[in-house]
Amino acid sequence: MKTTIKDIAKLAGVSKASVSRVLNGSKPVSDDIKQRVLKVIEETGYKPSSIARSLVSKKTNLIGLLIPDISNPFYSELVKGMVEVANKHDYNILLLNSFHDPNKEIEFLEILKDKQVDGLIFMTDNFTKEHINFFKDYDKPTVTVNRKLKEYDFPNVDIDNFKAGFDATKYLIELGHKRIAIIRAPLSDETAGVKRFEGYKKALEKYNIPFDENLVKEGDFKAKSGFISTEEFLKLDNPPTAIFTVNDEMACGVIKRVIKGKLKVPEDISVIGFDDIPIANNFIPSITTIKQPISEMGKKATKILYNMIKGENIVNKDFLLPHKLVIRESTSKKD
Repeated sequence: MKTTIKDIAKLAGVSKASVSRVLNGSKPVSDDIKQRVLKVIEETGYKPSSIARSLVSKKTNLIGLLIPDISNPFYSELVKGMVEVANKHDYNILLLNSFHDPNKEIEFLEILKDKQVDGLIFMTDNFTKEHINFFKDYDKPTVTVNRKLKEYDFPNVDIDNFKAGFDATKYLIELGHKRIAIIRAPLSDETAGVKRFEGYKKALEKYNIPFDENLVKEGDFKAKSGFISTEEFLKLDNPPTAIFTVNDEMACGVIKRVIKGKLKVPEDISVIGFDDIPIANNFIPSITTIKQPISEMGKKATKILYNMIKGENIVNKDFLLPHKLVIRESTSKKD
């Protein structure tokens, strides 16, 4: 039969209340009682019910994590960093994946609320009225990654996406390119759809290169959208000599379509991606990209959330980590 707190108390010669205090650290007990209880726990192999412990401590030791697409290597790397920190603090992560469906996100947020997670890490590319309504009544600590929500003052872990978009475009300009296309995310995505795009346009403006709407396409972070967008670019009378994509997967699609068209990367078209996921270095040609410190972003977000769960007041709500341009084979000087 399963050992209970009552059994532990009887074998240790103490009250059930004393056993509970030892297990939860809720109130001090004498060293003698503590050692007797711990000795019996070790001898019996007793493991307290997580449900019972949560009722006493008012904590579930669960962190809710809602992400848009676990198949995207960016999120996989992010989760690895989060799990590392969560495990260090004896927390488990309850991961839900919405595949960019706002309705699913609301459904999953309600599930995490019902599960009484101690805190929430939330990522979305489309913050809707339904999201706003949910967070009006949600009082658990919440941290966002890669998305600063104007409507709520949640701590956010990110890079300077405007500067990163500027830096990527500036690099292509310095190589001599003037016909620079961009495959951005939907404009509902404040980070990859707006900020990186604004950085791109600012770089063109600074170097007196006219902005051309024909050199702008919208992608969905998948290689196929990079492929299709490039197909449209190549139909132009004056096609681009360089293409900037707001993630590396789309850059892979771009390169595939360029090569299919009997053109070369970077000799005919230079390509620069974003994120620096593992495939960027292993693709042929290897992809020049803007590196985000993805794992560190996951770790930072989880550390902040853990501190909030403990009751710490987070004064600074914007945590910007440094990005870096990683130069590889997919870019070269324009002849």
